[in-house]
Amino acid sequence: MKKASLSVIALFLLLYIVPLGVRPIVIPDECRYAEIAREMISSGDWVVPHLNGLRYFEKPVLGYWLNAVSMTLLGENAFGLRFPSAMAVGISALMIFMLVRRFTGGNSTGILAATVFLTCLEVFGVGTFCVLDSVLSMFVTAAMVAFFFAYMEDTPRKKVGLLALVGVFCGLAFLAKGFIAFAVPVVAVLPFMIWEGRWKELFRIPWVPIVFAALVVLPWSALIHLREPDFWHYFFWTEHVKRFMSDQPQHPHPFWYYIPVLVGGALPWTALFPAVISGVRNTRLKDPLIRFAVCWFLLPFVFFSLSHGKIGTYILPCFPPLAILITIGLRKYLEREKKRAFTLGASFLALVTAMLAVILIVSQVTCFPGLRAYGPEETWKWVVGVIGFLTWTALSVLALKSQDSRKKLALYCAAPLLFMFIAHFVMPDQSIERKSPGEFLLRHADRIKKDMFLVSGDDPLRAVCWFYKRDDIYLLRAPGELKYGLSYDDSKHRLLSLDQLTEMVKAQEEKRVVLIAKARRYAEYKHLLPRPVFEDTNGRFVFALF
Repeated sequence: MKKASLSVIALFLLLYIVPLGVRPIVIPDECRYAEIAREMISSGDWVVPHLNGLRYFEKPVLGYWLNAVSMTLLGENAFGLRFPSAMAVGISALMIFMLVRRFTGGNSTGILAATVFLTCLEVFGVGTFCVLDSVLSMFVTAAMVAFFFAYMEDTPRKKVGLLALVGVFCGLAFLAKGFIAFAVPVVAVLPFMIWEGRWKELFRIPWVPIVFAALVVLPWSALIHLREPDFWHYFFWTEHVKRFMSDQPQHPHPFWYYIPVLVGGALPWTALFPAVISGVRNTRLKDPLIRFAVCWFLLPFVFFSLSHGKIGTYILPCFPPLAILITIGLRKYLEREKKRAFTLGASFLALVTAMLAVILIVSQVTCFPGLRAYGPEETWKWVVGVIGFLTWTALSVLALKSQDSRKKLALYCAAPLLFMFIAHFVMPDQSIERKSPGEFLLRHADRIKKDMFLVSGDDPLRAVCWFYKRDDIYLLRAPGELKYGLSYDDSKHRLLSLDQLTEMVKAQEEKRVVLIAKARRYAEYKHLLPRPVFEDTNGRFVFALF
C-alpha cells in the first residue's frame, strides 16, 4: 500500500506540478485571472476586483486571492499562476480517497478512485490551466464529502462538527465562483435524502451549514457592499439569473451539449462505461455511498444541462462522483470474474489511440492539407506525440490480456500517463502563437515608455495588461467583458472610437500612442488611422506605434 500511495503522489507531481511552468500563459482566461491577481498585489486592494483598473464583478474574490498569494510566493509567472488550480485537483483526489477508503473498506479502492479522478482528461486539462473551476470543484467536493461523513455519523457532536464543515466549504466555494456553490449540494442532497427515506432530516440538518456558510461569506460580502453598492445587484441578477435563463446566452449550446463533453472528458474511462454500469447495477444501488454518488453526479449534470449558456469546464464538479462510480463499478465487475466488457472497451481504446498515432504520422509526413499541426522544425514534437499514443495503445493491450484484476486496472491506469505528461511540451508552435501573445508583446517591450498611451483591442487586452504591467489601457471600439466597468462615469473615457483614437494620435507631440490589435480587425480599419511610424505583426496580432 505504501508503494501504491507513493505512486499516486508521484503521478500527481509529475502530471500536475512539475510541468506547470512549461507552457506560456494563454488568452483570454489565464491572462485575465493573472492580471486581476497582479492588480490586487500592485494596488493593495484585496476587496474590489479590478481588470485593467476597471471594476470587474463577474466573480467573487477568493480565486483571485489564491492566485495572488501563489504569485507572491512563487513569482508572477506561469507556475505561480497555475499552482492553486493544480493543488485543487490534488486535494480533491485526496478527499475522494478518504471517502472511498472509509466507506468501501479498502485502501486499494480509495487509491484507485483517486487515480481514476487524476487521469480523467478534463480534470487534467482544467487542472493544469488557471481557471476557477478546479478551485470551485475542490470546495464543492469537500462540502459533499463532509456531508456524507455527517450523514453516516451517529455521534451528535461529531455530526454537528461535520455539518459545520459543510457550511464552511460551501461558503468558500461561493467566494470562489458564486451561487453555483450552493446549487450543486442542494440538487444532489435533496434527492439522496428522499431516496434513503430520511427526508424528515432535511428540516433539521440545513441550519448548521447555513449558519457557518454565512459566517464565511459575510465579512467580504459586507466590505464589497460598502465599497461598491451595485456589486450584488450586478453579480446576482446579471451574472446568475439572466445568464442562466437568457435566450441569448454568452455561450449558447443545446441541452445535450455536455454528453459529448463528458464522454471526451472522462477518457480513458469512457471506454469502460459498459463494465462500470454492469458492476454498479449488480449492487442493486443499495449502498448509501453509491446512491450518494449517483445523485451527486446525475442531478448536477442535468442542472448544468438546463442552463442556456454552457462551457465545457462547468461540469467539472461532476467528475469526483463519476470517479467514485467508475471505481466501484469496475471493482464489482471484475470481482465477478467478468472480462468481456472490459476487454471490448480496452480493445476499442487501443484501436483509437493506434489510429491517432497513424493519422499524426501520415499528416506530418504527407503534409495533408488542413491536418498538419506541426511545422518542419517541430519534428521532435510530433514524434514524441506518436510515442505517447503508441505507449497508450501498448499498455491498453497489456491490460486487456492480463488475468489478474489488480494488474489489469494498474496497466489501464498507466496507459495514458506518458501522453498526459508530454502534452505539456508538444503543443504546436502555431497554437502557441495564436493563444499566447506574450513572446510577441515582450519583443516590443523596450518600445513602451511609462508616459505612453496604450490602446488595445478586446482580444489581446488582458495579455497587454499582464505582460506590460499596466492597468491604464484604452480599449478600441468594443468593450467586451469590460462593458460593465466602462459604464461608470470615471471610466467611460477609456473606450475609444476610431475618430477618438485618431484625435489622440494627432494631439500627442512628444508622447507616442501604441495600438495592439487583432491583425484581421486592424486590416479592416487601418486606412482610417494615421500612418504608424512602426508596425509589426506575428500574423495573429499587430503592434503599431504612432
